[in-house]
Amino acid sequence: MTKTLYAEFTVKPGSEARVAEMMRELTEKVRAEPGNELFLPCTRESNPREYFVFEVYRDDAAFQQHITADYGAAFNGELAHHIEEDGSVLTWLQRVG
Repeated sequence: MTKTLYAEFTVKPGSEARVAEMMRELTEKVRAEPGNELFLPCTRESNPREYFVFEVYRDDAAFQQHITADYGAAFNGELAHHIEEDGSVLTWLQRVG
C-alpha cells in the first residue's frame, strides 16, 4: 500500500530564496529514490511563503528509506531555521477507490 502525505510549512520573511534553492536540491534527490512515486512541492498562489509538498511512496519500506536518508535530515535541520513552525506539519492521506 502506498504512503501518501503532504507537508506544510511557512517560510520566514527573508528566507524565501534559500528555501526555494533547498527545495530544488531536495526535489532532485527525492525523485531519484527508487520508491518515490511523486514529490511535488508547491507554494500557495496568494502567499508564496506557504509551501505544500505532496508526496507518494511505493510502500512503507520506501517511505522509511526516504526518511532515513542523510540529505533529508540535513534539509530538515536547516529548514528549521527558515520556517515559522517547529517543523513541517504532516498530513497523512489515504487513497479512495
